[in-house]
Amino acid sequence: MTETQALDAFLAECEVDPAVLELRPDYRALLVLVSGINPRVSSSAVDELIDRAEAHARALLAASPVDELDHIAAWREAYRAFGAKPQRTRNSLEALTRRAEKGLPRINALTDIYNAISVLHQIPLGGEDFHEYEGPARLIRANGDEPFDTTANGEMVREYPDTGEVVWCDDAGVTCRRWNWRQGRRTGLTDDTRTALFILDALAPATTEELAAAGNSLVEALTQLGPDVRDSRRLIQAP
Repeated sequence: MTETQALDAFLAECEVDPAVLELRPDYRALLVLVSGINPRVSSSAVDELIDRAEAHARALLAASPVDELDHIAAWREAYRAFGAKPQRTRNSLEALTRRAEKGLPRINALTDIYNAISVLHQIPLGGEDFHEYEGPARLIRANGDEPFDTTANGEMVREYPDTGEVVWCDDAGVTCRRWNWRQGRRTGLTDDTRTALFILDALAPATTEELAAAGNSLVEALTQLGPDVRDSRRLIQAP
């Protein structure tokens, strides 16, 4: 099996549990697998992308309180629907938009790109190391016994989601808690990542066309990280 075939086979097995779609029938996930990347590459284009994202965030927040921005308000409502408190555990889009006003974190080119795309398109976006996955990615309502590896005070710790919490997981455990709140350590991106899985989340009023545009912008930006960057994509939505 070629690498492209392996990536396509992985995407075909990924799924969103019907229980999540019952909670939010308007939910759509765009999964983007990108190979041939080198996070250690430096590029002025990445810096320019971050500058645009920070300027966009400042413009948005000058016009509206962050919790009243349409896309962020939709995610706050979704969090409340499964029992999370959005003022305490902010969805990734809100957290980044708030930070972008004063300056986005600079981690590596790979992470910096997807953070900037998330802010620019107002779409929650997470990145994972494809080769650390054990089985396909699945979005489920948690039983509460799925392990989640994270850090606390600089130490590795294992946590467990709340019963009914919306989480991304694979066969080994949770990869991201509360839909798009906090990603786990096991599948996290590193400077050695060469193939990455990106998950772009959309709720109304975000359209499927806007979701696709965010995916296009992500892949276009990632072409700065290597001459052989290739991508495979899959959109998952309610039937």
